[in-house]
Amino acid sequence: MNQNTLDKITEKYENLGENPDAYLEGLVYAKPINYWDYIQVDTLLSLQNTRTDFKDESVFIMYHQITELVLKLMIHEISQICEEEEITEELFIDKLYRLQRYTDMLITSFSVMKDGMSFEDYNQFRMTLTPASGFQSAQFRFLEIYATPLFNLINEKEKEKLPQEPSIETLFEHIYWQSAGLDKKTGKKSHTLKAFEEKYLDEFTRLAYQMKGKTVNEVLLKFESPSEKLITAARDFDNAYNVKWPIVHLRTATHYLEKKGEKKAATGGSEWKKYLHPKFQQRQFFPQLWKDESIMEWHQESD
Repeated sequence: MNQNTLDKITEKYENLGENPDAYLEGLVYAKPINYWDYIQVDTLLSLQNTRTDFKDESVFIMYHQITELVLKLMIHEISQICEEEEITEELFIDKLYRLQRYTDMLITSFSVMKDGMSFEDYNQFRMTLTPASGFQSAQFRFLEIYATPLFNLINEKEKEKLPQEPSIETLFEHIYWQSAGLDKKTGKKSHTLKAFEEKYLDEFTRLAYQMKGKTVNEVLLKFESPSEKLITAARDFDNAYNVKWPIVHLRTATHYLEKKGEKKAATGGSEWKKYLHPKFQQRQFFPQLWKDESIMEWHQESD
């Protein structure tokens, strides 16, 4: 070890008020780290517990676990935009590009679901998942709360029902994903929605209060003259996450639930075709960027 490295180590631990000799001596006895320990491979590969003997159920589980890991990557990036005191355009654009790349992974990965599972097997083992539903993904909702004020996650029909200055709690009562488990005629919520809210709604509410004035949308609004590059990066991410991904999800669900003219129910009991379509969801992270063009028409999207 050269003296410069030793001096840096000594300085590091002395600045922490620690004895550097103790840390250096500890290295004498520490085992070298291995890939499988660092990545926790054994733990990761032990988390696929199927409910049936159908082989493709493992594919289904691993696909969704990968999706949750990608969402965690996205939250890791998007939260940094909100936490920066004064974010530069360069860093903002870099984070948006990262979010775009991760969203592209989610979009292209749906081929694993659509073309990588037996149609017959899926339509049998999926019934053991009732009443679980993909809309119960909490990370999906955390990301939305970081991205934009709750008002932008409510479709036009529900916005008409809001009071003049709705509370965060009221906004959650009208947020777009309520339609996946709320019977508008009776006002009753499905077990799927109730279980989801019992587990996560308090966390969602706390984060929404924490993000007031700090969402990515509101950080973007602080730029008086944002560059075209920043605007394009924001629009690309908005469109990819809120239009492209839901449409691919819808096509995949249609492949399994409406093939050969049969119409099957979703495991969570939602009106899945209506719920999944971005024209119904009407999510927009940056609505101020779509005044002259529809988010649905960006890059000539089709349904």
